[in-house]
Formats: sequence, C-alpha cells, structure tokens
Amino acid sequence: MPATSSTPTGELPDETVDAVVIGGGAAGLNGALMLARSRRSVVVIDGGTPRNAPAEGARAARPGRHSPAELLERGRAEVRGYGGTVLSGEVIKAAPAEPSADGDPRFTVTLADGATLHARRLLVATGLRDVLPDVPGLAEHWGHSVVHCPYCHGWEVRDEPIGVLATGPMSVHQALLFRQLTDDLVYFTRGTALDDDARARFAARGIRVVDTPVAQVVAADGGGIAGVRLDDGQLVARRVLAVATTVLPRIEGLEDLGLPLQDLPNGMGRHVVTGMAGTTEVPGVWVAGNTADPSAQVGASAAAGALAGAHINADLVNADTTAALA
Repeated sequence: MPATSSTPTGELPDETVDAVVIGGGAAGLNGALMLARSRRSVVVIDGGTPRNAPAEGARAARPGRHSPAELLERGRAEVRGYGGTVLSGEVIKAAPAEPSADGDPRFTVTLADGATLHARRLLVATGLRDVLPDVPGLAEHWGHSVVHCPYCHGWEVRDEPIGVLATGPMSVHQALLFRQLTDDLVYFTRGTALDDDARARFAARGIRVVDTPVAQVVAADGGGIAGVRLDDGQLVARRVLAVATTVLPRIEGLEDLGLPLQDLPNGMGRHVVTGMAGTTEVPGVWVAGNTADPSAQVGASAAAGALAGAHINADLVNADTTAALA
C-alpha cells in the first residue's frame, strides 16, 4: 500500500517502503512522482532549504513565472496526489541494513526527531551547497545583487554595471559570458592568475581588469550593492556582482552509504559519481540532480530525477519478479 500523504512525522509507516527520497527539490520530487505513479510506496524527506531559495524566480525552468517555492509546492502536491508522502524533516543518518532473505537491499533512514524509516531503495537528491569567497559584505546579497549563472540571472541584470569577483580559472569564462549581457564589465582578479592571453581577450571585449585587492562589498542605501571597495580605499561602482562558488554535495549524515566522490576541475568543488540514470556503485542507491551534476539547472535536475525514479521502479520490478519465482 502506498504511504498516505497525511502521515505525520511521528507516525511514519512501520512497514518497509519501496523507496525513500532524500531531498525534496526538482530532482527528488520528480523521482518520487515516477515511483508514486508506478504504485510504489515512496516517502520524500525534505529539509526545506533548497539551493535556489534566495532566488526570486526559477527562470531556467519556466522563465519568470514562478518562484522556487511555488514550483516546489506544486511538485509536492503532485506527489501527494498519487499517494506519495512528502515530509518536512532532516535526515541525520542513512545506512544499509540487513538485506531480505533473497538478498534484496534494505536501508534504515533516521530523522532528526528520532523517527526511522525502512526502505528497499534510496534516491539521494540533496543538492549542493554554494561556498562563497570570504569577502565582507558579499554573502548577504547572494541570489539578488550577487549572482553566478548568466543563464539563470543574466537577462534580469542586462545592461547593469557588472563586476566579476574572480575565484579561479573558470572566472575568465564566466566574465566573457557576462560580457554578452552588458557593455560595462569589471574583472577583479583578487590575486588569481590572469595570463597575457586572457588579458588580451578582455581588452578586445572592453573588459576592465582590476588587480588591486578587494576589501569589501559595499551596500547601497536603497538596497542592493553600491560597489566594491578596494584595499587602497577606491570604490568601484557596481550594481551586480558575479562570482563562481565552490560547490559541495550536501551528504552530511549519508557517510555510511559510501557514496563515491570526485573532485571537480580547477578547485570548483566535489560531486557524487554516478552512472546511467543515477546509479551508483552502492547497490540500491541512486543519486540525481546537482548532487551528481553541479551544472544541471532546474529542468535538467527534474529530468534526471524522473529518469532515476523510472530506473528504480524497473529495478524493483525485477526484484519482485525474482522473489515471486522463488
């Protein structure tokens, strides 16, 4: 029997459910939707802190139409409409348990309030954490005047005076992308290397390079930012800053699963290594969304979650058939 959508946290199903989805973003909800529509008992545990929460709109999904919160609420309602359960809670531990008599995987998921769930399969869709450079005044403007993706935010900041705070080699590429959106772009090297070729390319596109160290981001009186204060006291007026973050998978509490991790190039962070449809080297565990693919926007994450959910259902069908034959 599918778990009911009204199940409170303290009264989780005692029986082993077909799947627990850890993370209730685009990937997790679409994976759960595939499973619920396949008449699988599925429970989504949602911590309520999506990566794109500071953003005003999930424009890469449906441009300008819905906030991230509105899109997620629609997704939760759909999952519940097909008999799935979506719960607010924090997973503090997920670990393999004793397999069934015929060798089918089992997992135990423990929540912060002490409640536990037992599942045959896990879909990890916990997303990423963006780590900003340690520049005073920067973090409070994240998702508004401080952005990272020209495709997610570029149209909304077009023609503004934009500054790029360099964090590594990828910042050169980022600057050239943002130059497509404005004629007024300043590149703050912040001690990162910028070779002669890159400087020539910037000069050819009219991008000003500032090598003086950055002291702080200065807030504007009416909201947003006024500019970047340099170590020499100069204020470089900017309305928008672009910065490449370091991304880290949000897998705290999932260490016992032994998910394989890999460093991203150029010190950009880490991600979980997956195969086709989000499979991992851990039997019974799938990973989808930004946890596996840091570059995936909302639409791609949703598609990856749906593919993983379908793959999990097919795996369960095979296991059920094997058990029936036995």
